[in-house]
Amino acid sequence: MNFLVTSIAIGTLTFFSACQSNNNNTGSAQHTVEHQTDQQQQASATSQPTLPVAKEPARQLPNFKFYKVKSGIGFTNADVPANRNTVFILFDPSCGHCQTETGLLAKNYEKLKDVNLYFISMNDPALMASFLETFGKELVGKPNVEVLYDRNQEFIQKFHVPAQFPANYIYGADGTLKNSWDGEKGIDFVIAEFTK
Repeated sequence: MNFLVTSIAIGTLTFFSACQSNNNNTGSAQHTVEHQTDQQQQASATSQPTLPVAKEPARQLPNFKFYKVKSGIGFTNADVPANRNTVFILFDPSCGHCQTETGLLAKNYEKLKDVNLYFISMNDPALMASFLETFGKELVGKPNVEVLYDRNQEFIQKFHVPAQFPANYIYGADGTLKNSWDGEKGIDFVIAEFTK
């Protein structure tokens, strides 16, 4: 059983870390997630069960349990401060677009101090540990910002499977999805949507 769970986890991690650059209509590169890895194809061929995935963004904030990268302490819905927008950013630490968005968010922190910002990844916590210090140092230690490890692949099961990184999901104070998108957007658009 442990082998099966490990195989599924490795396949899922590969699923999200296997990105390639494509050009969009404006000529800028976008980070794209491959939807079918070799390991997933092998799992399908051997009839192993696969994790259920959310094909559409969750309309209501689902119950979840992630883990704070710095401390390993569990983080759930109950830990999300109320009465403000909550943003989940699914990222890959090696994604250039994720790094750029994080840097731009950091430079605009004063506009975002009343928004909960959660950076989430299924990557090895060791790869995530210095992400903010490296790409968004102005966000380090802020009370409304946290880097979370998705140990059990809950994001893709309960929130959504994005096509591109970074993937942004904005939930209002009532837990209702206000907006979501995959891939890189202009920082003015991002800030306007996060604070709307």
